[in-house]
Amino acid sequence: MKERPTSKGTRKELIRILRERYGSSTKSEKGRILDEFVGLTGFHRKHAIQLLGRPLSLSGGRPHGRPRVYEEAVKEALIVLWEASDRICGKRLKLLIPILVGYLERHGHLNLAPPVRALVLSVCPATIDRMLAGIKVGADQRKPIPKGQALLIRRQIPVRTFADWGSPAPGFMEVDLVCHGGPTSEGAYIHSLVLTDIATGWTECIALVIRSADLIVKALDHVAALLPFPVGAIDVDNGSECMNQTLLDCCRGKGIQFTRARPFHKNDQAWVEQKNGALVRRLLGYERLEGMETARVLGRLYSAFRLYNNFFQPSFKLASRERQGARVTKHYHAPATPCERLLGGEGLPDSVKAELRQRALELDPIRLLAAIRRGQKQTKKLSSPGAEESHPPETADLEAFLQGLSSLWREPGPKPARRKYTWHKPREEWGPMGRRRSLNLQGAWPQIVEWLEAEPECSAAEILRRLQAKNPDLFPRSLLRSLMRWVKEWRIAEARRLVYGEPMEPAKVPASDEA
Repeated sequence: MKERPTSKGTRKELIRILRERYGSSTKSEKGRILDEFVGLTGFHRKHAIQLLGRPLSLSGGRPHGRPRVYEEAVKEALIVLWEASDRICGKRLKLLIPILVGYLERHGHLNLAPPVRALVLSVCPATIDRMLAGIKVGADQRKPIPKGQALLIRRQIPVRTFADWGSPAPGFMEVDLVCHGGPTSEGAYIHSLVLTDIATGWTECIALVIRSADLIVKALDHVAALLPFPVGAIDVDNGSECMNQTLLDCCRGKGIQFTRARPFHKNDQAWVEQKNGALVRRLLGYERLEGMETARVLGRLYSAFRLYNNFFQPSFKLASRERQGARVTKHYHAPATPCERLLGGEGLPDSVKAELRQRALELDPIRLLAAIRRGQKQTKKLSSPGAEESHPPETADLEAFLQGLSSLWREPGPKPARRKYTWHKPREEWGPMGRRRSLNLQGAWPQIVEWLEAEPECSAAEILRRLQAKNPDLFPRSLLRSLMRWVKEWRIAEARRLVYGEPMEPAKVPASDEA
């Protein structure tokens, strides 16, 4: 590698000195300057022309990476939409964004500026996951679903495996019980009866105070009245609460096909087992739930959740599988909500489809999500030892809930995760130089805000160069990181104004750096 005749610092000084003379010189004078500069530095002549023809940046090099298209306002809007969709993945959220934005704007929960709205609607799933990667922390630690003991096989009930479903019409459902016994199965505790439709993924959940065949029959009657389609068949596991003469007689009397899964083959009920973990356990965790008051709270929670999940939660559906040796390739349909699958399918009367469309327009996803969060908090209180029975408020503060969506990810969910402790240096330990530098930036902050309002894309490095041009002694290069943090906080505040349509408060210096 060829060694350069001058050091890096010397070359920088030459560029700083020669660039002004180079810009005001004639063509012949520029040629002589280039000859001297190339001889001193060893640069290629074309590279020397580029260096002397442009201003010297503070960083000493060109910026890396592609220009940023999605700024803080888009990220703020994505956080709200991600929370409003109950934290689904980027591929599912991409499909839901146009629908959810329309609902939130229709109900007055969101007011996106036109440029921000266009960017939010055009964002791709990979960008959604990248922009939300920093806030997807504290993932729930899930435990395996406890396995029950094998019971007697009811020979009068036929066996149905996963491969036997084919492509059924809406109304063919899998049924399972989710136990909320916590660390022990002793005593009486609440169970959740989960029913999942094979064709559409429509899911209903019912809270049962105890595990009883009579309660399950009543719960099935209640669910049948709520479903927009008739029940044609149910498939259960081998538990005694479902494999009994009471439920068998009920299904035969109503003309419902009654089948069971094979013992020790949980994949025979893969549809409902997936909903047990993705819906029920995600809502309630693995705490022990017992008592009538908790059952009432779960009833209110499931009443809101059934509408939110079936109308506003897209899900994937397996289309086909290809096996090549030991490798299995799966292909999925585009994500869709259960309601959309019902409306797009055949066999449902037009009057029922019209009622579904009208019902979807009347629902408010934010109000439903607020009711779900209240139910989760109330269930958490009742599941704690010694908790007093209390009722959630009848009216929710939707505005406060909406404003908190952008920072709700910082709070623990139904099953809190361990947080990392971050130590912050007390202000009393600041050195005099650090305090003086903070005061310098504080005095120049009004001027900085004027520059940012006139040129929102202006970088912190450019602002610092302007400050140094006025007074280089008060604004050294070491202030760049603090200034970058202040500019970032200003842009976040501006982004919230663009997302929520709130009036911008007078710009203030960030509290973390005030003297």
